[in-house]
Amino acid sequence: MLMKRTNIEEKLLRLKKKEKTENDILSQVKKILNENDAADTRILETIQNSNNYTDSNDFEFDLLKTKNIFHIDQIKTICINYRLRFLDTKYFKGELPYEAISKIKQLEKDHNTELKGFKIIAPSKLFKLENADDPLLFAPIGNGYYYLVHKWGNDLSPFRKLLMWPYKSFSNLIMTTLFVSLIATALFPEGIFSNKPNSAQAGMIFFFMFKAIAAMVLYYGFAAGKNFNTAIWDSKYFNA
Repeated sequence: MLMKRTNIEEKLLRLKKKEKTENDILSQVKKILNENDAADTRILETIQNSNNYTDSNDFEFDLLKTKNIFHIDQIKTICINYRLRFLDTKYFKGELPYEAISKIKQLEKDHNTELKGFKIIAPSKLFKLENADDPLLFAPIGNGYYYLVHKWGNDLSPFRKLLMWPYKSFSNLIMTTLFVSLIATALFPEGIFSNKPNSAQAGMIFFFMFKAIAAMVLYYGFAAGKNFNTAIWDSKYFNA
């Protein structure tokens, strides 16, 4: 059987077609990568830019996950209970994970819109320096509702709510000071002022303990520029 002769023209046409296909693939991949880079840059600029404020986004309601929708009153309660802040992302100084950007891009694709007005729940320190606690990224829906886009980092300490309870309000601080004063009075050695301890002596010791502890609390509060949880949860000022 005779072998078919090689047609150089045909080989050239096949090679040309193959190279064109490869170039088309490379061009499409390059275009996709460029579009992704452009989208990443735009999202980062939106997150970091102070001129992109909005209180609503054009979400497709049927595509939203109910578990990710929160009202501002719910967010405020959590921030007050755990001494967290709810601020625009332009104040956030921590590292934003790429997974958050990916989720934003997916949401924009699903809802055919560009999201703006992002906010973050995080401890105060995360708005000044990096920390390991857990920020939550939100996008506004409208009418006081926000959509949870992404959460990252570690969970808060289970004792944080208890530890931050005294800072929740002035009445909480007074009650805590009274409680600590009672413990300090109970631990105070008997017989220091008299061989026969009585209620009047205990009352005097409690009074001085309360004054001393209250003075330290007030000094620390004023010196550090601290304020109560109800006042700082949405404050952009560092010394609030």
